[in-house]
Amino acid sequence: MSLKGKVHIFGDNIDTDGIIPARYLITTDPKELAEHCMEGVDASWPKKIKPGDILVAGDNFGCGSSREHAPWAIKGAGVACVISKGFARIFFRNSINIGLPILEIAETDHIKPGDELEVDLTAGVVKNLTRKETYKSQPFPEFLQEIISAGGLMKYVKTQLHAAGSSAKPAVPNGTDMKDD
Repeated sequence: MSLKGKVHIFGDNIDTDGIIPARYLITTDPKELAEHCMEGVDASWPKKIKPGDILVAGDNFGCGSSREHAPWAIKGAGVACVISKGFARIFFRNSINIGLPILEIAETDHIKPGDELEVDLTAGVVKNLTRKETYKSQPFPEFLQEIISAGGLMKYVKTQLHAAGSSAKPAVPNGTDMKDD
């Protein structure tokens, strides 16, 4: 899977409150959350983002609480991919679970606002078309690529159940949100 987009830059330690401030956690609608995405860091950012753009950050992106609202807001804003030096583990997993592509690369400092990137998620290769540089990420294992390609874990599971000929819904632990995104 390959994608191309314009870059928006954020620094280190962007926490989930910066991504989506707690006052907006009354909804799980990605489009509503997108209206306030990154507002805790740059209040004007929701007006700057265009579908297909790429968010690039420093280290420890998505630290803080374990809320799924943060990757929902980013995906709802139309961000094609998030690239960071490193992700908080729960943000990493939540992103995969909702089908938001994310990659870790060490060279995020080489990427500047407005650069155009081409990202090959399958190979883990990020090409900076503006600066004529290439960065390498550890590609996801095939099963994680399948989850992202399906649009998230729940859509992946439904596809697998359908392929197996089952119309049964997967069991849902109490408190788990099973809505399609």
